Order: sequence, then structure tokens, then C-alpha cells
Amino acid sequence: MDQKPTTVLFVCIHNSARSQMAEAFVNAAGRADVTAESAGLEAGRLNPLVVESMKEIGIDISGNRTKTVADMLARGGKYDYVVTVCDGASAERCPVFPGGGSQLHWDFPDPSALHGEKSEVMAGIRAVRDRIRTAVEEWLGRLPHAAKGTTERHG
Repeated sequence: MDQKPTTVLFVCIHNSARSQMAEAFVNAAGRADVTAESAGLEAGRLNPLVVESMKEIGIDISGNRTKTVADMLARGGKYDYVVTVCDGASAERCPVFPGGGSQLHWDFPDPSALHGEKSEVMAGIRAVRDRIRTAVEEWLGRLPHAAKGTTERHG
């Protein structure tokens, strides 16, 4: 009997960095039983330094477009998991997706808030990227045992 894949929506403010990375990590994991999408409160512009940092590890997100939570609602998207990936300072603005399944929150710093020389900004983005990859890997490792309809915090 075929079972539909577990679906997850990653959401943040602009869908320009953190949610895009999380979506890419899930979809690159090669699991046919899990699919991911991402969206933001408002459409931003894909962060080119995030694109560069993902290319460094063999994942090309340069063709991705930013999407909004409203886009997903209009499309009738239904998700088993909705994971917010905003930092603590932006938590009050982090979008909520109505009708989603289990609500999770993973606290990651916003790469767009990083300043300094490009090498310093890239080091910060790599750190966020690696934390997101670890969170996704840990979540995927627990997924077959995860109970739907729960609330979980990570970060």
C-alpha cells in the first residue's frame, strides 16, 4: 500500500535564507517518504551569499524563487509539519501557517543580519547553514517515530 509522503513547510520572514536552506536539506536527503517546501511572511530576494554557501556543499538553490505563506494558502497547501526557523528576536513576526499539522520552532540567526567583510559574513552563514543541516538530519532521524499533532522546539 502506497502511503503519501510526509510533508513539511519551513517558514520564516522573507523565505530568502533559512527556510530555503532547510527545504533544500530535506529534499536533498533522498527520502521519497518526505517532501519539503518553504515560504515567508513576505517574499524577499534569495540571498546570494546563502546560494553560494549551499553550492559549497553541493546543493544548488540558485533556481529557487521566494514564496509567501499566502501563496501556499492560495494553492491549498496542507502540511504534516510546519517548522518556523526565525530567530528569537523575530519570533513575534515569524509567520504561522493555518491548518498545518505539528508546529515546530527551530531558532536560527538571520543571515541577512550579518555584517562585516564578505569572509566574516560567509563564516556566519556557513555556521547557520551547518546548524540547519544538523537540525534537519536530527529531525529526519526521529521522523518515523515522531507523533503528529505535537509541538516541539529546537535550537
